[in-house]
Amino acid sequence: MSPLRRRMLEDMQLRNFSANTQGAYIRAVTQFTRFFRAPPETLTVKDARQFLLYLVQERKVSWSCYNQIRAGLIFFFRVTLGRDESVDRVPCARHRRRVPIILSPEELQRFFAVIRNKKHLAMFMTMYGAGLRVSELISLRVEDIDSARMLLRVREGKGQKQRYAKLSTHLLAALRDYYKAYHPKGWLFAGRKPGEPLNRMTLNQVTKYLRKRAAIKKNVTPHTFRHSYATHMLDAGADLRTIQVLLGHQCIKSTAIYMHVSQARIDAAPSPLDLLYGQPPKGTS
Repeated sequence: MSPLRRRMLEDMQLRNFSANTQGAYIRAVTQFTRFFRAPPETLTVKDARQFLLYLVQERKVSWSCYNQIRAGLIFFFRVTLGRDESVDRVPCARHRRRVPIILSPEELQRFFAVIRNKKHLAMFMTMYGAGLRVSELISLRVEDIDSARMLLRVREGKGQKQRYAKLSTHLLAALRDYYKAYHPKGWLFAGRKPGEPLNRMTLNQVTKYLRKRAAIKKNVTPHTFRHSYATHMLDAGADLRTIQVLLGHQCIKSTAIYMHVSQARIDAAPSPLDLLYGQPPKGTS
């Protein structure tokens, strides 16, 4: 490890950045230096602008990816190199907030039904049953299961915030079946290497495989289960504030997006066209 890379890591550790943020920022600087094939300390803000334009124009990266790389370069120039010039003069991209993909209850049942591995079943039921992010799932430890109070302790929430999620009886049963079969120690869902948590890429691959087995055409990702949890909670009558707390959202605007995909809310809204004519046309009822 180079002295500059070590220094950047230490700078992020002193600010208590999450492991995911540290990895993303390091990857951003690595891509930046490989693009120019030059030591990072010799590069300038103009170089950063050129690199970011390349990402947008040539590689067609998503705007969220662009903003993350931009943030990593800003940190590198401003904090690690201590330069007055800063990449923050390069615009932060505005990106569209897309309506999340939601699985119906029937699709979820089909997905769970094709799972044969007890570990995989416990993982996906935990993501849906507790509304967890991927980072929160892979950070769970065995002692985080509080069966006495029927709670699940979430350690690695966004912004390093901890919270508790509800532990349903069905989820507890799935976790107990998994525990009896695998006897996990330390990490609740360990990776292939001893002492390491589950790998994100592995989870993505398993999700893709099971989606195909369940014959679900929607673009299902691990985060889809968190979206489905929130939407189904709203459909069941939970208020936005409660869902906000359970999801660990800092701003209720992030939670309000599920108003746009709640089937119960959509069905309850009257159609102005139906109100205009009073009754549905023949043959549609």
